[in-house]
Amino acid sequence: MTQITYHASHEQHPPSALLRYAIAAEQAGFQAVHSSDHFHPWSERQGQSGFSFSWIAAAMQATTLPFSMVCAPGQRYHPAIVAQAIATLAEMFPGRYSVELGSGEALNECITGDIWPHKEERNARLLECAQLIRRLLQGEMVTHNGLVRVKEAKLYTLPAVIPPLMATALSEKTAAWAGTWADGLITIDAGGEQLMKVVQAFRNNGGAGKPVYLQMAFSYAKTEKEAMDAAYDQWRTNFFAPEVLNDLSRPTQFDNIADYLRPQDVAEKMLITSNIEKCISEIQRYTDLGFERIILHNVHRDQERFIRDFGDKVLPHIRLTKKEKL
Repeated sequence: MTQITYHASHEQHPPSALLRYAIAAEQAGFQAVHSSDHFHPWSERQGQSGFSFSWIAAAMQATTLPFSMVCAPGQRYHPAIVAQAIATLAEMFPGRYSVELGSGEALNECITGDIWPHKEERNARLLECAQLIRRLLQGEMVTHNGLVRVKEAKLYTLPAVIPPLMATALSEKTAAWAGTWADGLITIDAGGEQLMKVVQAFRNNGGAGKPVYLQMAFSYAKTEKEAMDAAYDQWRTNFFAPEVLNDLSRPTQFDNIADYLRPQDVAEKMLITSNIEKCISEIQRYTDLGFERIILHNVHRDQERFIRDFGDKVLPHIRLTKKEKL
């Protein structure tokens, strides 16, 4: 059964507000919550950067839903600290937590002052981190000297059930690589044909039978104009190639490269609507494909209206049966 999931965007909202939204999302009928993990926002206009690990513990205490979050170990986060955080959350909330590991973006990771590696090295570092985190979660004493270094680390607080360590992927190449080691995949809505190529690359390289999550960014508001204005204001910095998005290190750089984009350029890249039926149709299309979670990220700042309207008018009309197998 697909879980229709609320996305908590730390780049756009203060953590205190996101806590209210997570509680409201559960009450409205959302079946899970997904959290971003940023040190800097994508844009000065977004303007927030709450710490996901501390927020997610509070949000899980305040709700009964399963949670997932993206995390990039290796530079900003030492893998032993990530393992400790995962173990603590999983011990407190058994069976409700999973994490999606990624190679990160310069926007968040370069705060350490370390050199930002090229993509191949970042992926190699991510795989090392995933292996180290797994060993630590199994209670091993770990010493490692590689792209990351660990000396005699051992976790004494362990979860009864080790959470899934999933992977993030935007391209076929990364998805195929992730299939060889990850417990699942999260990707984004990149158009039907390209999306399915990413999923199949994961499935065909070791990911068969593992969960796949889809994050769907859109702009929903009371009127079409309001939805368009919000999409352009909040999300126009996010429609560039991964090579660009991954290597810029400051929000002002994202703002600068997005200056030339027009509202119609943004409209070509994401769903922008005030039409409830269009929202239902788009979500149903992905539900019927069999994604385990469809993560709904409304980039509009008015989350109260979004949660209320979707709870009343959208979620009750989504059929949660799988018609096809990814």
